[in-house]
Amino acid sequence: MSASEQTARYRLAASAEMLYTDLDFVERVRRLHERGFEVEIWDWSTKDLAALAATGATFSSMTGYLRGDLTTPDGIAELVATAEESLRMAELIDVPRLNLHGTGLAPGGLPVRPQTEVTPHEWEIAAETLARLAALGAREGCVFTLENLNTAVDHPGTPFARAADTLRLAQAVDSPWLRLNLDLYHAQIGEGNLIELVREALPWVGEIQVADVPGRCEPGTGEIRYEAIAAALRELGYDGVIGLEGWARHDTDAALDAFRSAFGA
Repeated sequence: MSASEQTARYRLAASAEMLYTDLDFVERVRRLHERGFEVEIWDWSTKDLAALAATGATFSSMTGYLRGDLTTPDGIAELVATAEESLRMAELIDVPRLNLHGTGLAPGGLPVRPQTEVTPHEWEIAAETLARLAALGAREGCVFTLENLNTAVDHPGTPFARAADTLRLAQAVDSPWLRLNLDLYHAQIGEGNLIELVREALPWVGEIQVADVPGRCEPGTGEIRYEAIAAALRELGYDGVIGLEGWARHDTDAALDAFRSAFGA
């Protein structure tokens, strides 16, 4: 059986932060659920989690911290404290994965502590911090995922941003409770060679996110051939979540249709 003929084992999710943006947030979640998608959210502190739970939606992931960073004493304390709080909130909507970044992000996606160079000692500290979070996740049965970002367009100055960086950290921690949120939109801008990246990173992947380049809209609006990536994921037997974390070029329903068509699920 060819890769294109194999049945997809993965599941599809979509970001309520970026889709149906003309609707109230709870209604966005309800609409995505009605369309058959799992739902991703970002900052839980701005949401009515009881109302979200009442929609009956399956939540794929949410942001797993409110403040902090991986390397400074005060930043680590804030990161760990708000990660513990996030774990408690995750129980309210049964979220299995909590997302992390190389440092806290301010409104607009800019890092709260910009840093273009990372020392070998800071790499060690970052891995130790992530190992602490993995231990918290193991205690509560929830996986932390470390997302790669691009620094050329959306998140300039973010440390530990490339997929190569997040993979290196996940490998250093080597825990099933710390995995990658492998964002292929960001990786295309920063690194490219996406199918080989997926092959290399897959043993450490907890979730995959997608959008096209340029524009960060649905598959088919840019340069990435997501049908080929979908075939590779089927061939590799990927059985996790693929989330559309992108904007709708014109219409959310059409964007969701294009996303589902590209991944054959």
